[in-house]
Amino acid sequence: MPSRWRIALVALLLPAACASVADGPAVSPARTAEEAGLVAIDRLVPDIHQDIRYAGSDNFVGAPIDGYEAPRCYLLRPVAEALQRVEADLRPQGFRLLIYDCYRPVRAVRHFMRWVQDAGDLRTKAEHYPNLDKGELVHGYIAERSGHSRGATVDLTLLRCDASGQDCAPLDMGTGFDFFDPLAHTDSPGASDAQRRNRHRLRAAMERHGFRNYEREWWHYGFQPEPSPGIAFDVPVR
Repeated sequence: MPSRWRIALVALLLPAACASVADGPAVSPARTAEEAGLVAIDRLVPDIHQDIRYAGSDNFVGAPIDGYEAPRCYLLRPVAEALQRVEADLRPQGFRLLIYDCYRPVRAVRHFMRWVQDAGDLRTKAEHYPNLDKGELVHGYIAERSGHSRGATVDLTLLRCDASGQDCAPLDMGTGFDFFDPLAHTDSPGASDAQRRNRHRLRAAMERHGFRNYEREWWHYGFQPEPSPGIAFDVPVR
């Protein structure tokens, strides 16, 4: 069977094989990253900088997140290749990417929702949402469904590096990652001019290769058009 026919057949059969989710994408039956078409970014850029927060306890939940069995970044191949091009463009300018999160299993999103519904767990409030009540986080920050689960969204920042590319430090973006507050909005008037310039530098670098920023989170970028907008994945990150 010609390859183009096989691709068309898979496209027809995959939605029928997925578990339906009301008012949202279907969940793929894929059991491995390979079956899902997910690629580890370090296969394309072996020395890319990663700080995958949800594989450990340094995150807004304060604990390792369900589905993160290793600190790795997976993305659908077209998205991973676009991110590889962003990194390649930045290096001659003395910058590199630092990745916080990429593909996110559906089970991880459910973990987030259980956490946000636990009104008594306020351990991370001072660091991650000092000016909001926990229940307010579902309005624009934590959702029942995430574009990350479709393998086309990435959270990241910029590093400035020396000429060797070895000594790198994050640019000042005005807030840390997963700081849920209007100050983290990309064009927040509360950020300094220098901080907004750094955010805009990241945005410009990402937009050149098809990524679009979520205006409430300076670190959050989705690839457009998404390769498979109707399909989410629940493959563990390993």
